[in-house]
Amino acid sequence: MQDRDLLEAETREVGHRVREQLARRRISRQALADMAKISLSTLEKALSGGRPFTLATTIRLEEALGVPLRPRTAPVAPAPSHQMAPEEMGAYGRAAVRWIEGRYLTLRPSFGSPGDIFAYLTTIRWVDEAGHLGFAESQRLDARFEQVGHISMPNLSGHIYLVTNVAGQYRLAILGRPTIEGSMYGVLTTLQVGVGSQLVPVSCPLALAKLDAAATPAIGRVGPDDPVHREYRATLDGAKTGDFVRLYG
Repeated sequence: MQDRDLLEAETREVGHRVREQLARRRISRQALADMAKISLSTLEKALSGGRPFTLATTIRLEEALGVPLRPRTAPVAPAPSHQMAPEEMGAYGRAAVRWIEGRYLTLRPSFGSPGDIFAYLTTIRWVDEAGHLGFAESQRLDARFEQVGHISMPNLSGHIYLVTNVAGQYRLAILGRPTIEGSMYGVLTTLQVGVGSQLVPVSCPLALAKLDAAATPAIGRVGPDDPVHREYRATLDGAKTGDFVRLYG
């Protein structure tokens, strides 16, 4: 496929639609760039008007967002969507997992400040072109570490796996099925920056609480003096007190 630049009018329209999707989904530009497998610099320059969108970049953004971005001069029949996840992700059907789609307040212990809680958002949605559930983190204090990945839901274990794979480097969250309140609890295994450039494996409890459309929870590093700290601590502790995760050693 030839990688041509879009016309000026097309570029303006694509930029408008991309900014609209970023606002609607409350994801960062870095998260979108990761989802589309393009550089943040490329996305920033195109959105600021510093360079036109190329056809290849626009197609990647359309595939990542699951919506058309290019102006249409005539009605186009929607492409058939994939309704079944691949076997290696659990072979779940879209209709059977609609309940999990939405925004979640995500809580884990702060790695750098003992006693504090790290709070951010995770959005889960069906990715039509890929035919499976995907997730994207947003509003993290350390935005450059925001994760985007796929979700496995095998019937054998009954657990939910949020998987990030970047050039063979994995981050994994294993969550139990939601409680009656809509919360999911489990464990997160990732890498923490150690001395110099060293990366150290770490694991910790993790909690995801589903949010309604109007919810605006406190985000960031929540310390003991913060009004919501007790509430967040009780939610996060539910991972262990509810026997959703066991940490040995």
